[in-house]
Amino acid sequence: MFNLFKKAPTVKEQQRDNDRALRKVGRDVERDRRELEREEKKLEMEIKKMAKEGNKEGCTILAKQLIQLRKQKTRTYAVNSKISGIAAQNKTMGANIKLADAMSTTAKTMGQMNALLKPEKIAADTKAFSQQMMKLDMTDEMINDTLDDMLTESGDEEEGDLIVQQVLDEIGIETSGKLAAAPGPVRGKLGESSRAAVTDDDIEAQLAKLKS
Repeated sequence: MFNLFKKAPTVKEQQRDNDRALRKVGRDVERDRRELEREEKKLEMEIKKMAKEGNKEGCTILAKQLIQLRKQKTRTYAVNSKISGIAAQNKTMGANIKLADAMSTTAKTMGQMNALLKPEKIAADTKAFSQQMMKLDMTDEMINDTLDDMLTESGDEEEGDLIVQQVLDEIGIETSGKLAAAPGPVRGKLGESSRAAVTDDDIEAQLAKLKS
């Protein structure tokens, strides 16, 4: 009645139980064979003794017993061979169970990793990121080109010469040649522009054109 509530053994436990049972049977067979060998020696001695005594009938009876005993001993070798074969199969089954468990654990772990990594989502996110980066680069390039066009006007080269002349004048260096021959507009502080400054409204107007 108590066996109804006993937990069923696992495959690994059953495999270990089988291995123990096979070893026990093998030991029992070995013990029986050793006993048969002792009986065999006794019969051989009895047969020799009766032969010396001239008891032919007794020798015949014991000889038949010896034949049967030797047949039984041969059977123990055969049985032992079978047990060894079954034990080897049991060990192979145990190894296969371990391999199956390892594969199951590996598959489960890989499944958990895939569930966490979500390669499809990662690929989609990477593609979207690349597309947005491309758009950002294009937008940045367009803005830079537009600002360059807005800030670059004719007369920049002359204004550059003027700035150089202002710097030289401020540090007290007299110039000659091309620098001395440069136009001499009203000198101001370093960095002041002789042309009209670009206003914020101009920049906003250009950015609005980009957005459209």
